[in-house]
Amino acid sequence: MTEKPRRVKPSNWNVPNVLTVLRIVLVPVFVVLLFMEPENQFWRLMATLVFIVAMLTDLADGHIARKYNLITDFGKLWDPVADKALTGAAFVSLSILGELPWFFTIIILLREWGITWVRAAIAKYGIMAANKGGKLKTLTQTFALILFSLWLPGLPGAVQVLAWLLMWAALILTVVTGIDYLKHAWAIRRKGKAEAR
Repeated sequence: MTEKPRRVKPSNWNVPNVLTVLRIVLVPVFVVLLFMEPENQFWRLMATLVFIVAMLTDLADGHIARKYNLITDFGKLWDPVADKALTGAAFVSLSILGELPWFFTIIILLREWGITWVRAAIAKYGIMAANKGGKLKTLTQTFALILFSLWLPGLPGAVQVLAWLLMWAALILTVVTGIDYLKHAWAIRRKGKAEAR
């Protein structure tokens, strides 16, 4: 009887994880640029470009990790943390600057970190993967934050309207998908407990 070849775990020193760390490093850079001169469009553009680069690293690290089988425990833990740190910093900063009402930030961050905690809490029963609604929520949040980071008063009126529409859509999607994830988490927990009996 021949032994099955042992699967070699990928090293934590790989491109996806480097991109995740880069995203974490870019968070304070984004915040500093945003507060450099909040009403100066040049600095706001620089902050927005950093935000966009950071979000692109999120797309790239997941794609590379899946394509080349470089998924690691480090990536599983820190990739969502990096995402939440970046968007969280953006929401909090915009609220501190008085450009986004705090209720948007509080509701969205409570949902984001709450679902992250729920995912970790039910991990022993099963993995709760991101669904299409969650991905649409992330996309909507991203585009809303990009437009808000550009400093709305300096943008054309139509773009300002679009930014607010996206932000309201992001808030609604955040709440709706949060409820959906809670239902899914409850089902996973119930099934896991039933199978353990």
